Parts: sequence; structure tokens; C-alpha cells
Amino acid sequence: MNFADAMMAAAARMPGASLTVASDTHPAETTLGEVVAAGRRMGTRMSAAGIGRGDIVACMLPNWREWLVVAAGAAQAGAVMLPIVTIYGAKELGFILRQSGAKWLFTPDRFRGVDHARVVADCGELPALDRHIVIGPDFDALEADGPIADPVPVDADDLALLVYTSGTTADPKGVMHNARSILAELQSMRDMRGGSDDETVISPWPPGHVAGALSMYRFLCQATPLVLMDQWDAALAAELIERHRISFTSGTPFHLSGIMAAADAAGRDLSSLRHYMVGAAPVPPSLIERCQAQGLAVFHCYGSSEHPTVTSGVAEDPLDKQLDTEGRVIEGSEMRFVDDAGRDVPPGQDGEICTRGPELFLGYLDPALNEAAFLPGGWYRSGDVGRLDEDGYLLITDRKKDIIIRGGENIASKEVEAVLLRHPAIADAAAVAAPDERMGEVVRACVVLAPGATLTLDDVRAHFLAAGIAKQKTPERLTILAELPRNASGKVLKQELRRTA
Repeated sequence: MNFADAMMAAAARMPGASLTVASDTHPAETTLGEVVAAGRRMGTRMSAAGIGRGDIVACMLPNWREWLVVAAGAAQAGAVMLPIVTIYGAKELGFILRQSGAKWLFTPDRFRGVDHARVVADCGELPALDRHIVIGPDFDALEADGPIADPVPVDADDLALLVYTSGTTADPKGVMHNARSILAELQSMRDMRGGSDDETVISPWPPGHVAGALSMYRFLCQATPLVLMDQWDAALAAELIERHRISFTSGTPFHLSGIMAAADAAGRDLSSLRHYMVGAAPVPPSLIERCQAQGLAVFHCYGSSEHPTVTSGVAEDPLDKQLDTEGRVIEGSEMRFVDDAGRDVPPGQDGEICTRGPELFLGYLDPALNEAAFLPGGWYRSGDVGRLDEDGYLLITDRKKDIIIRGGENIASKEVEAVLLRHPAIADAAAVAAPDERMGEVVRACVVLAPGATLTLDDVRAHFLAAGIAKQKTPERLTILAELPRNASGKVLKQELRRTA
């Protein structure tokens, strides 16, 4: 089944499945039937305007109804959906548009103070881009009433979703999924929670990330009622959970603690919320115990843009497993642990986590990245290090990948370091994760100054602002050192820097 077939089947089965968008600028109360019909009208016009099977349609929109319409339109036209996070500046956006060869791009006019027309203009030459559609009259004309053609036929194994992840390199990596892998992911998560049709979900994730995109496709392809927020507001989230009787959500410890505090402050009823899934980030034991006291099961999961969910806890797991592990391998997925040479390590020993399963991606858009990403047999090398405990629960013990995970956002240390080293006061630099109670991790810049130079954190912030990259990548901690710790081959010892963070 491809995306168009799945969306039409879901809309036929539950046309009234509700969508609520809480937004100051683009609020919406609508249904799955209305969204899919609007998307099919748009997709029909896309085809008439020259969008063909396999063409890339980029969507740099927040959690708005319009994102869903574009996704349904791309499926109708046989095109590939490319969601892009709205925090990206011209550097990241330009790279993504040029590498992907996106033909159309949808953006807001302005969002959170950003002029998106200016961002696109600052990208430079975009030879493949035929059309930039800004939310407003041009968008409205594409979804207006009119005829609907049959969907353009595509195979379930064709590229259907292209998601860019920051990963470990300076440039984002294009992760390719087909409808088969995404629908398998949606079904495995539905099965894990009991396969109920009475679930309602709230999503705090921006839809440019795979977690946010999956929430959108869960609504489109499974008719799961959905509540969206285009900006995070813990007090509003608690109110929405109470009003819509939300049963499931996911997020970071930052999101969870904010919801709990806001509910306490306003006397909100969170009793409908039964399951909370958090990614591989430490959750304070006191927070989990507090959630358990009100019947809310909090459990970890482990996955990535490449393999969205590999392991997950469940509500019935013992407290120590919810606190300390990432759960067990989900049905259909496989996991093994290898050394640097790709050989299996003995059971119970740490090794690089390798995975495969029906949710696994097709590979990277840049084929040069694939050789290092896979072992023979189609095993994906995650770059994370861990082991299974005696009960089969996953323990993450280290990262081979040099990334910082700030509030669920992957930040490549290499990219931060490249910007740092362009500052005239900095002679040497390394970026590592520093623990943060709200965001999980933030960027810590460890720098060696040029002779006679001085540097403050405000100087660093101004330098990153001028560089034009996403503000989330700006260091929030600064450590000035006489020298960076290195091994005999000159490699910076990031583990030593992280230990002192």
C-alpha cells in the first residue's frame, strides 16, 4: 500500500477523525476527511502544473493543517514529501534544496519572527526549484474546490518520504523512506499500545523531524485524532490534554516536566494520559515516580531518523526498567552489537548497536554515505554503543556519533566547531554536550584562545548569529582551556571533555 491508498482508506473508514491545531496565527478545527480531500485537490493541481512521479516537494511548515494538506497532495501526485524544520537558516535550507533537487517549496510568510522569503533568497542559486508557495492566496488556490483525479500510481517501495537529519557531519543527511517502511513503523507502534481506535495524540515535535512527521502520518494513514501545537507551551499542552482527553504523547524530559508543573499550577486533570514515550535521554527518577503515582507510564524508546523505533518500553515494565533502559526490541526489528571491525561482541559486552527491520530506511540520498552506514546483510550501524541486560532490555552506554541532542534536536559537533574556528579570538575548539535540566543537553564550546585574545559567551552568541545558522546550535556554555586534551594521534578526547561538563 502506498501513502495515497493508505490516506484514502483511513478517510473512508473514519472521515470524522478530528484535527485540532492550537496556534495564534493558524488555528484549525477540522477532520481527516476534509484534509485528505483538500490534499487530493492540491495533488491534482500539482500534477497539472508539472509535478511528476518521484519529484521532490519540500515543506518548511510548522505543525499546521497546511502541512498535512501538502503531504496528502504529494501522495496524490506521486511525489516525494520532504519536510524541513523551520529553524533552519539559509545555509542548511540551501544545502537541502540543492542536494534534493526539490521542485516546489512551501513556507510560511513569517513564523516566529523569521521572514522565510528572505531565508529562501539568501540560499543563493536553486536551479531545480520551480516554485515557492507561501501560505496565503497561492496556497488557497491550490486546495480550492475543484475536480479530483485518480492518484498517480506509485509502488509501496518507491521513495516517498525524505527526511534530513543533522547526524554527525556538518551537512544534513537525506534519509530515504518508502511508504512500506513508514506504514510498518506506524503499525508496530499501534500494536505496541494495543491497537485501539479510541486513542488521541498530542504532538510537541516539529514535523521536520521524523518524530513529528510520524505523528502527522499517523493521523493521515491511521485516522488517529491529533492535537498539534506550533510552538511549545507547557501550560497550553496541559490544558489541551485535559480538554481533548489525550491518551498518548511523546517528548523529551523537558516537555514532560513542563506539562507536570503546569498541570499542578493550574489544577489540570491529566488522568486521560496513560502513556508517555521519551527518547534516549535521562529522566529524573523523581519525575517518573511522580508520574507513576497518577497512573501515567513513562518509558523510553530508542530509534533514529534512519530506523524510527527499534526498542521501546511498555506501560507494564518494572520501574527500574523504565528508569534505566530503552526497553526491548519491538516485534519485527533485530539488533546486534559489534566491535570496530564489524564482528559480534560476546553477549553482555558493549558494542556498536546495529539494527534492521521493516521500518529501516532505504539508505541516504548521498550514496557515498551508505558504505560506512551498513554492514553486510543490511545491518544499519547506528553509531551508538550499548548492550542488552539479562532481561533483554537495551542499555545505551556511549556514543560513537559525535552529536549533541538539545531538546530532541540533533546538533553536529563538527558544524559548531567549524563556526567557532572562524572567530578571530579562537585558536582551537571542540564542541560537546553539557547536561541541562530543561533541554537534556546543550552545546558547550571548549576553546583555546589566540595569544592575547579575550572571549565571552556573548561574543560567541553574536558570532553565531552573524553566521546565519539555526540559533539552537549556538553554544550555551563556554569553557576556556589552555589546551584541548588529545590522544597520541592528535584526536580530541571528547569523552574527557564531556566528563568535565
